[in-house]
Amino acid sequence: MAKDASFDVVSEMNMEEVKNAIQMTTKELKNRFDFKGSTVEITFEKNKMTVVGDDDFKVEQIKDVLFGKLVKRGVPIKNIHFGETQHALGAKARQTADLISGIDRENSKKITTAIKNAKIKVKAQIQEDQIRVTGKSRDDLQEVIQLLRKLDLPIELQFTNYR
Repeated sequence: MAKDASFDVVSEMNMEEVKNAIQMTTKELKNRFDFKGSTVEITFEKNKMTVVGDDDFKVEQIKDVLFGKLVKRGVPIKNIHFGETQHALGAKARQTADLISGIDRENSKKITTAIKNAKIKVKAQIQEDQIRVTGKSRDDLQEVIQLLRKLDLPIELQFTNYR
C-alpha cells in the first residue's frame, strides 16, 4: 500500500522582502511631490513595524504605498495587524503594526476543528506554529486545501511540503 500523503499549513512572512518593500516605499515617497518636506519614517525591528507621518492622512498614504510594494513582493498583508494611531509631539502621527508569522494556538484550533467538522478522511496535527495534514488520498488533501482557503481567518495560510 502507498505511503500517506501530507502537507503543512503555515503562515509565514519573508522578513527580507518586508525590509526591501520598506526601503522601496521610503525611496519612492521621498521623491514624490506631495511628500516634499513631509515626514516619512518606516522603522522595522524583529516583528514590529512603525509608520510615522505628518498626520493621519499621510500615514494612510504611506501604508497604501507600502502595501502595494508588499503585495508585489508576495508578502501576505493580511498578517500585518496595525494598532491605533498615536499622535506624538510636533503634530506627528504614528501607527505601530505587528507582523504575524506562524499560526497561533487559537487559529490552529479553528483550523483543526473545521477539518474535523468537514468529515474528510484526513488527520490534522498541530506542530508548534504549523499544522500537518495527512491522508491516504491526495484528493482528500486537495479538498482540505479548498476548505481552508474558504475559512475567514485573520492570517493568510500557505500550504507547503505537499508530498
